[in-house]
Amino acid sequence: MALGGPAAPRLSGDAVTIAATQSVGVQSIPQAPGAWPLLGHVPALARDPFTFLLSLREHASAGLVRIQLGTLPVYVATTTETVTQVLVQKARSFEKGRFFDRLRALAGNGLANADNATHRKSRRLMTPMFSNQRIATSYARMMLANARAQAAAWKPGQELDVHREMAQYAIATVARSLFSSVTPEVLDLVQRHLPIALDKLLKRAASPKLLDRLPVRHNRQFDAAVAQLNAVIERIISDRRRAGQTDQHDDLLGLLLATGMEDVQIRDEASTLFYSGAETTGAILAWLWMYLARHPEVQDQVVAQIQETLGDREMTIADVPRLTALRRALDEVIRLHGVTFLMRRTTEPVEIGGVELPQGAEVGFSLYALHRDPALYGDDAAQYNPDRWLPERQEQSGRLPFLSFGAGAHKCIGEAFAYTEATIAMATWLRDWKLVAEPGHAPKQVPSAVSRPDRMPMTVQPRHP
Repeated sequence: MALGGPAAPRLSGDAVTIAATQSVGVQSIPQAPGAWPLLGHVPALARDPFTFLLSLREHASAGLVRIQLGTLPVYVATTTETVTQVLVQKARSFEKGRFFDRLRALAGNGLANADNATHRKSRRLMTPMFSNQRIATSYARMMLANARAQAAAWKPGQELDVHREMAQYAIATVARSLFSSVTPEVLDLVQRHLPIALDKLLKRAASPKLLDRLPVRHNRQFDAAVAQLNAVIERIISDRRRAGQTDQHDDLLGLLLATGMEDVQIRDEASTLFYSGAETTGAILAWLWMYLARHPEVQDQVVAQIQETLGDREMTIADVPRLTALRRALDEVIRLHGVTFLMRRTTEPVEIGGVELPQGAEVGFSLYALHRDPALYGDDAAQYNPDRWLPERQEQSGRLPFLSFGAGAHKCIGEAFAYTEATIAMATWLRDWKLVAEPGHAPKQVPSAVSRPDRMPMTVQPRHP
């Protein structure tokens, strides 16, 4: 079952060609305009991060541009070539950077934050937990049951906050995959505190670490949210050990306990999986509902294929790769609303884009901005067009880069899980329901792990009155 991204990134010819034949120093990298004294580009990032990140390619040279986070220079890679050099070709010269340093306050030293030997060891232990076989035998039926339970509560004419609704589904699904059974109180606590922690985390990552210690409202909210989230995970692990169920392998926690990891590491790994799976999937599903409402021709095509494939029978995991129209619709959402901004740090001098970066240099990249680059995706790069992923279009124009799940050794371990979860859920819901957008309402993008909507009111209508 092929559940990877639409295509591997092309390594040349799809962005600004790197013309340098001999490496030069960082002084050759242009700085983006608009930096404030002492604060650098932090005000621009805080005011409108999406517009700022999209603007950086205009000021780059050889796929690199410098921004200032306070007094810290960050060299932002803006092309497929330079991003792929960082993530794949020269990945051994990098460790997780400033953003991941700050993420440890929320998720410890889990897989997303680990470097080098620690990452390789954790990845080797955890990869079997996300195999296609494990997804099919352990998670798919639970995903289907959760989706059906969610839709069973919908009523014709009911108004939903769709992002909240999708977050509920995503949190419940990843929680039950991790812990088998969780109480409604736990699900509610995570849904209340996780957005607070993630929103504050991004602001902290762009600010000097010294400010984390100030007793201001922003820090108090973050610390309180993290304490609540950590306490929940630790209590679940403790309860499992106390019940003598450490050999239960029906969920991810049981598999983690079986590896022999210390409880602190198990907490970090469970937290990483929980938070990343809940936040990203909920946002992507919400955006997909909005685009399907705005593009009824796409929705009709997706629904027709679902009906043709499934008929009157229940969906199974074998149907996931057959729903190609839904996959294209989903991939286009992931392209448009991918990871906002990530960073790496050099562990030795390394050449990127013909420029030699010194050891300790911070390098950033925005998949959100990269995937909206007209040089890669054409004049309609900012538009929702799932047909760009049709096989015949790919053959004519060449494979489009798609790095939403990362690349190389640090590629997202939950990619297949996420695609299966989203496909099963949307196919289940779309068979019986459609959601109608509130006229004139345009959801505002909120920077988080991915671009998520702030509020998305939609009305439930039965597909077959």
